[in-house]
Amino acid sequence: MAPIATSREEFDEIPTVVGIFSAFGLVFTVSLFAWICCQRKSSKSNKTPPYKFVHVLKGVDIYPENLSSKKKFGADDKNEVKNKLAVPKNSLHLDLEKRDLNGNFPKTNLKGGSPPDLENVTPKLLSEGEKEGVSPDSLKSSTSLSSEEKQEKLGTLFFSLEYNFEKKTFVVNIKEARGLPAMDEQSMTSDPYIKMTILPEKKHKVKTRVLRKTLDPAFDETFTFYGIPYTQIQELALHFTILSFDRFSRDDIIGEVLIPLAGIELSDGKILMNREIIKRNVRKSSGRGELLISLCYQSTTNTLTVVVLKARHLPKSDVSGLSDPYVKVNLYHAKKRISKKKTHVKKCTPNAVFNELFVFDIPCEGLEEISVEFLVLDSERGSRNEVIGRLVLEAAAEGTGGEHWKEICDYPRRQIAKWHMLCDG
Repeated sequence: MAPIATSREEFDEIPTVVGIFSAFGLVFTVSLFAWICCQRKSSKSNKTPPYKFVHVLKGVDIYPENLSSKKKFGADDKNEVKNKLAVPKNSLHLDLEKRDLNGNFPKTNLKGGSPPDLENVTPKLLSEGEKEGVSPDSLKSSTSLSSEEKQEKLGTLFFSLEYNFEKKTFVVNIKEARGLPAMDEQSMTSDPYIKMTILPEKKHKVKTRVLRKTLDPAFDETFTFYGIPYTQIQELALHFTILSFDRFSRDDIIGEVLIPLAGIELSDGKILMNREIIKRNVRKSSGRGELLISLCYQSTTNTLTVVVLKARHLPKSDVSGLSDPYVKVNLYHAKKRISKKKTHVKKCTPNAVFNELFVFDIPCEGLEEISVEFLVLDSERGSRNEVIGRLVLEAAAEGTGGEHWKEICDYPRRQIAKWHMLCDG
């Protein structure tokens, strides 16, 4: 019986040993997991962003490794307005902590002795060091606008510029726009957003988010561009286009702002700027340019050969510079489009050479119900392409369009080329 008693004691000790080993294993596992997390966090903090530009919302620091220690959104400290207005140093400071849920600044009733509102201040260039020298008297003297300018006023854009020499980055912060016109006649408001392009190469194109139903949008979005040397900054210009989003048609253009960076010194730190929004430089209908087209009708195969040869005297798309034109060719039968083609894009030229041939099959005999539409467009990456000019060739067309169409019908199998003036799109 003695051996049996000994084996029972051994079985009683097994749970105790298993419990001890399990406790040691749990402690080791937790310690190993904590060590791995610390290693990953330290390795991430030492990495440099591998991309060309970083887009940050709501005034957060521009570098991703600092995002965790910054506040992304602020809606507190609503009682700081009086203190800021009393100090001339902060008279142009934008309080990013005081916004509602839509990102808009609340309207405050200022007394008669307070400084004028920011929306009446004329465009100025202020560095961080120069803001201390701004007095309320100088602001009042700069707010004199003629009655004609007030009638044409489309609002004011506020933004800041900075160059970080340590990271070699160019930073643009679009803060807000004030006093925008209402583009929706029913609701008497707008859904604004802003597109920004760095000229003249137009390689960097960015845009803000859309803010719904507001005429004083507070975007506060930061765009950080990598790979732009400081020596090149003076040769660049910033082009802002202010638009109102339209769900059912093309977005409405409110206006634009062009900022040449020549003469702007960014070595002293961040610079706060504001500019009046002006009307977009719209093309005149008399200057749409010309298009050289060659046509040949093959009656035996019932095909129409269209050659887009050249375009000349194309206007600038806007203040951002030359257009990037291309041509869309649409074939219509009985006013219904049955085929479409397009040429390649020609970069930054008012006199494009295409030399591209397209062959269309004609679904009926003769060209009585056939028409060809040519649309010359300006290629815009990331947005809708704008129509530069339009041309329609058909039997009912007037001027050179009708003459050209009559000639190809009278002389089939002959390639006939003509210059045509472009009209409004």
